[in-house]
Amino acid sequence: MVYGVIQNFRAALKYRGGWKGLITHMYTNGDYPFKFGTLMGTDAMGNKYYENRVDYPFGQHRWVEPYDIHNFDSSMIPPEWHGWMVSMNDTPPNDEKVMLDSMKTNIMPLCHSDAPFDNAVGYQNPIRNFHFMHNQSQIRSRGYGIGNPVVGLPPGAPDAYYTQPGSPYNESSRKPLVFIGELDQHRKYKSEKWAHRLRTPEEKLAYENRNTNEQRKSMEAAIANVQRLRMKNLKARGSGTIIAAKN
Repeated sequence: MVYGVIQNFRAALKYRGGWKGLITHMYTNGDYPFKFGTLMGTDAMGNKYYENRVDYPFGQHRWVEPYDIHNFDSSMIPPEWHGWMVSMNDTPPNDEKVMLDSMKTNIMPLCHSDAPFDNAVGYQNPIRNFHFMHNQSQIRSRGYGIGNPVVGLPPGAPDAYYTQPGSPYNESSRKPLVFIGELDQHRKYKSEKWAHRLRTPEEKLAYENRNTNEQRKSMEAAIANVQRLRMKNLKARGSGTIIAAKN
């Protein structure tokens, strides 16, 4: 058993290029015995993908070693490599283009075409993400004016995650602050609810009394207006026709 452990360490040191690579592998994957496999490719972020179908069972024969060992989660794996990791396909993404180009040579054109593309995918813009991160929700500030030091987003950089229209986090939906009044020089408010919060208990009592008086005066004016309209309608009818009785 001890001999097997020593041999495993020796093979891992040779495979990883020294103690630094071995310690990094132990820190990222945390598995022992150390996994050995064939490097199948690297994504745009620098994550390395390995495969070993001989020594490991199905479901454990493919794994990824992250480029950023201090900030990594499964959402940082690109969709094309994710499909390969979960065995949706057996062709690594870096070999798919070669395979598709070779298969397109077997297609017999039925008629002449002036289309600028030789496939049905059409034009695609190149993917340009911050640090090649596919999870855009992580590209957001962790506080006002501090950016996101976890992923290296500098202060003041715009967030990349999607926000729905009308959200306060959507820049196009933000409205400028407009004050509608002020209680004094240092207490301005943008709404009546804000003004209520700024008032002192004495000011709130005075405001409620004034509001009550204004409501009473408004009610009295409304009642007087109704009575005035009623009298106006009665006068418009006339005093009526009096028919005297004949003897």
